[in-house]
Amino acid sequence: MFLVVIGALLGALFGGFPGLLIGAALGYAAGAVLRQSVIGGLRIVQSQLIESTFAVMGALCKADSVVTRDEIDAVERIFAMLRLQDEQRRAARAAFNRGKQSDFDLDAAVDQFARVSRRRAPLVQLFLQLQVMAVAADGRVDPSEHQMLVRIARRLGLGEHDVAHLEALLRASGAGGPSARGAPPAGDRIADAYAALGVSPDASPADIKRAYRRLISQNHPDKLAARG
Repeated sequence: MFLVVIGALLGALFGGFPGLLIGAALGYAAGAVLRQSVIGGLRIVQSQLIESTFAVMGALCKADSVVTRDEIDAVERIFAMLRLQDEQRRAARAAFNRGKQSDFDLDAAVDQFARVSRRRAPLVQLFLQLQVMAVAADGRVDPSEHQMLVRIARRLGLGEHDVAHLEALLRASGAGGPSARGAPPAGDRIADAYAALGVSPDASPADIKRAYRRLISQNHPDKLAARG
């Protein structure tokens, strides 16, 4: 019955009252078409998100003029993390290579991502996290890469503070890549941990606990799902 109603509404939308009658009469056929349309639409959106994400990633990794083996390995790990199928991996690799080209239009690619993602906070956050993971794979974020990350973030409505927070979070987690150039000094890691929590080094234990719980709450899967 639900599919009949959907079919009728689609008919009314595109054909007025006669369309409503036709949609209701077709019923399940209209519902089947709707299902195929939604699935096809999701695939198109997914394809566009992959294109934007990895094209921008290619530009970022090339920002310091050299795409390292560590960065390429990180991109492959991201493929696995996102569970991309063979065809999707081929598309992602092609997008990554396009992003490395000197004539690549970074702003247009970021704008495409913004349109497809509708600037939904969880998707934007994931997008930036993946970019930082890739460029930090060799154990550091080059100043040119940082500046490009800031440029991307601002185009998505965020700021340099958000980028610095992600960089600190990644460093504090020790996720700089398997061949990072040694572990950072203990003092630097502690400073990164404070930055990741968004508190100052002189914060009280109670403030640190509150910041930690707030960060956990903000990134709870149920809350992220509720936000789209």
